[in-house]
Amino acid sequence: MSLVRRAVAGDAEEVLRLRQVMIASVSPDASTDWQAESLPGLRSRLADPDGDFAAFVVDHPDRPDHPDRPDALAALVVGTLEYRIGGPNRPGGLLGYVFSVATDPDARRRGYARACMDALLEWFRERGGHVMLTASPDAEPLYASMGFTRDATPSMRLYL
Repeated sequence: MSLVRRAVAGDAEEVLRLRQVMIASVSPDASTDWQAESLPGLRSRLADPDGDFAAFVVDHPDRPDHPDRPDALAALVVGTLEYRIGGPNRPGGLLGYVFSVATDPDARRRGYARACMDALLEWFRERGGHVMLTASPDAEPLYASMGFTRDATPSMRLYL
């Protein structure tokens, strides 16, 4: 039996907590003020099992040790699928994107993130296309071991 399960609407607050763990690893002083505004939309997405958004989680094995968080999660992986006009490497036009890969600090080095990634990649495989992600230097070996390669295409962004 797998430890991984698809996240549901009731997991939304824990999903946001683990997302903050990931954000804090890059920006330790990052605010959590955004979470209240994000919560309703996240709950709605998690409640739609047929949508283009999926989160896979592992329940924290030490939940009894977290009485303040009885629904504690140990790990999280989130992905989304979008349509773009097809091209030579993606004729069907589907593109998956992985984000918010996070493991609770006291649950690391147990294979939970890899197990969640495996579940998300299977979800993508069932739908077709290819998958992209942004990797931190610490996480790159995990993704490389799963078959991800560096993309030579430059990326730019604009914050609006």
